[in-house]
Amino acid sequence: MSSDERVLRNRTVKKETKPKDIGNGESQPQPPPPELPKDLELPMRFSMVRSFKLADLVTLGNGISGCLAIMFAMKAVLAQNSEFLYTSFGLILLGVFFDVMDGRVARWRKSSSLLGQELDSLADLISFGLAPAVLGFACGFQNVLDVSILTYFVCCGLARLARFNATVAELSKGNEGKVKYFEGTPIPTSLVIVGLLAYGVHNGKFWNFDELLDENGNHIAPFRQAFTPDKVWGGEISVIPGYELHPLVLVYAISGSLMISRRLRIPKL
Repeated sequence: MSSDERVLRNRTVKKETKPKDIGNGESQPQPPPPELPKDLELPMRFSMVRSFKLADLVTLGNGISGCLAIMFAMKAVLAQNSEFLYTSFGLILLGVFFDVMDGRVARWRKSSSLLGQELDSLADLISFGLAPAVLGFACGFQNVLDVSILTYFVCCGLARLARFNATVAELSKGNEGKVKYFEGTPIPTSLVIVGLLAYGVHNGKFWNFDELLDENGNHIAPFRQAFTPDKVWGGEISVIPGYELHPLVLVYAISGSLMISRRLRIPKL
């Protein structure tokens, strides 16, 4: 581009960007840019984390404990080492501690929120619903009917927590804003099942991998042999041909049914 063409181009650009005259030699001011509606404004960075209260962080500890309990239960099966099951049992107990403390912290700080209520329910579902079911699977309840009952138990816990969240406002009316009773057993009562499994593992009623040796005397642990009927506490019964059930898994069905019962009312301490 020659120097003459460059000068001509600069003049053209300046002419196009020159503000309009309003007749008296003054340039017309440019209107300010339109403001975005408040609902379209971008929130601050990490705004959700900033909104967490101290009680919410304690509740997160409950959820973290449940997640780790599930992972250690799976690691126990993969590594064929029951020591990881004890870690899983302990993490569920830690979840109970956090579940008790989050309410006390909320009352101490005099702070509660809808976010905290939903967070508490989701954490309880992980620690006291899903984690005990995974532990049952890791202990040998692995038949089709066993898995169906374990899934039923988790769904009952999910429905129980959803019902509580939906009716907590109605249940607390006229009671100074406090819930006086639970409809159905609270989901943390699944700790009874966890204690039962821990007792069985400790007394060798579930895991017997170390007893399986190959022809050279080395330890082997194929799952199909480790969890045969004589290796699982309570044995196994045949419901219909091809479908077996471990009777002990029925404690999950009983616990789930009690959680969703509306006739059963338990006073809240």
